[in-house]
Amino acid sequence: MNLELKGKAALVTGSSRGIGRAIAATLAKEGARVCLSARGAEALEATAKELRSSGASIATVVADVSTKEGAKAAVDAAVEAFGSLDILVNNVGGSGGAGAFDMATAEQWSTVLHGNLLSAVWCSQAAVEVMRANSGGCIIHINSIYGREYATSAPYTTAKAGLTALTKEMAVDLARHHIRVNGVAPGSILFPGGSWDKRQKADPEKVARMVRNELPWGRFGTPEEVADVVVFLCSERARWVTGATLPVDGGQGRAF
Repeated sequence: MNLELKGKAALVTGSSRGIGRAIAATLAKEGARVCLSARGAEALEATAKELRSSGASIATVVADVSTKEGAKAAVDAAVEAFGSLDILVNNVGGSGGAGAFDMATAEQWSTVLHGNLLSAVWCSQAAVEVMRANSGGCIIHINSIYGREYATSAPYTTAKAGLTALTKEMAVDLARHHIRVNGVAPGSILFPGGSWDKRQKADPEKVARMVRNELPWGRFGTPEEVADVVVFLCSERARWVTGATLPVDGGQGRAF
């Protein structure tokens, strides 16, 4: 299937590893020009070098998009590199180790809300200015199945639920500018250096029980399985899909 993404300009935040890296690689494989964004320069450049080796058009920007200034810097860098911005993927996130409501600290609340929710707000605000001038675009928020149901981290659940609501509000509000907004909600995804990789190494028996009891297919998902759905939603093949948050979880989620 031709997704008609050749030449499109995309920014993917948190794209030096894991899900973000897979999304950037899949967009590039479809012919899009991709700006990678992350806080760590070394990992960012290593990813960029690998993607460029396959002929992809790749730019990079070191930025902390959990701040408004960093988010604007990331969008500005993508526009400077490619002259426009057609696609924004807000991938930055994480629980920050925050636990239940009566245990989470004020610092954890601030870090998790900024990292998961406000980063998407600030990147989107900057991107929408460009997309309106270009007569349209596509924004994807990388959410979580825990934006729809209970998780053990109060700040993370709150941030992801807020991102689900933000997706719908933005989609309705920005339709008049021909900007589509969707969310993708992964379940438990395994990749080197990720949270499940660390847990698996720390307590393999506990993680093996979780896989048996909680994951219907008996395995973790992969970043590439998430990326394929994201890239489809970025394409004209999904032109009538907006305001949706699509689980990509192998049936792990229990919400209707």
